[in-house]
Amino acid sequence: MEQWSLALGDPYVQGAGGFTAPAELSDGTAVVLKLVFPHRESEHEADALEVWNGDGAVRLLARDDDRFAMLIERCEPGTPLATAGAEAALDVMVALLPRLWKSAGEPFHTLAGEAAWWASYLPGQWERAAPPFERSLLDAAMEALRTLPTTQGEHVLLHQDLHADNVLAAEREPWLAIDPKPLLGEREFAVAPIVRSFELGHGKREVLHRFDRLTSELGLDRERARGWTVAQTLAWTFDSHYRTRHLETAQWVLET
Repeated sequence: MEQWSLALGDPYVQGAGGFTAPAELSDGTAVVLKLVFPHRESEHEADALEVWNGDGAVRLLARDDDRFAMLIERCEPGTPLATAGAEAALDVMVALLPRLWKSAGEPFHTLAGEAAWWASYLPGQWERAAPPFERSLLDAAMEALRTLPTTQGEHVLLHQDLHADNVLAAEREPWLAIDPKPLLGEREFAVAPIVRSFELGHGKREVLHRFDRLTSELGLDRERARGWTVAQTLAWTFDSHYRTRHLETAQWVLET
């Protein structure tokens, strides 16, 4: 972009969250330009990167909120954590999560607010999709969304999309998180995206192993983590290309 005097390279393969491309500043510094598609979940991505300030996540170098644009640290070689293997990736996640759990306040959405939003549309989505799963799965999600928000522990900054392709190999640190969809809420919620990270293996044994390792090694309340995982996984299911995998994951976690 002209205001940052960037020389742009070929865009990366684009995800659902925005446009990204490697770039160089006029002094030769390697960066990434990201244009965020305006969306509730990514609304405060730049704010989250500012709070983390490079501690376990890519650094925010500049922002233009009017244009939904950011310059962020480039990860080189940029290999996704999923390529490290399931157990090594879980080792990284167990070490990374506590670093991301920073105290924060405004302007982030809260987990309680997000839970209310999910509860407002989830039953309708379920009925329209007519999924081949027991109604008990939806009932469990709705019960979690009713009871968990008002009984949370300490609120910290959460990355609600921290799966194994959103952590990249870098030079400044071995692994750095990218693409936050930030929320303020209790730590137990943080296991949800990792548990359903099918990049690390999709089967009942693999899913429950991730759930067991994360809750045990991070000292998290197992039942609260289970409720949040089922609830958010269903809330993110019906607009996803991975509907069947997400429903299977939620069912396996509910049954454990």
